[in-house]
Amino acid sequence: MKIRASLAVLVFAGLSGSAIAQDPNLARNLAATCANCHGTNGHAVAEAKKLAGEPAESIIQTMAEFRSGDKPATIMHQIVKGYTEEQIELIANYFAAQE
Repeated sequence: MKIRASLAVLVFAGLSGSAIAQDPNLARNLAATCANCHGTNGHAVAEAKKLAGEPAESIIQTMAEFRSGDKPATIMHQIVKGYTEEQIELIANYFAAQE
């Protein structure tokens, strides 16, 4: 039983990095988590900031400011902590590519 558990941990650890590289829809799927506030594909319709077409560097910088607490937020400072730097880059590049 211990061997199976150890193998499962190794498989999961090995998949985490390679899954990001292999899933062609990962960026889109991660960006979809932003839709409640920022609209589908970053096209906000309410008071939230439009993300579609924004430069990736700008989105990455804003996320870093939320994470550090340098930028005030109602909820983004909590949400950003749930993403890795690589995931934030994927999300930012996805939104930057939207028209």
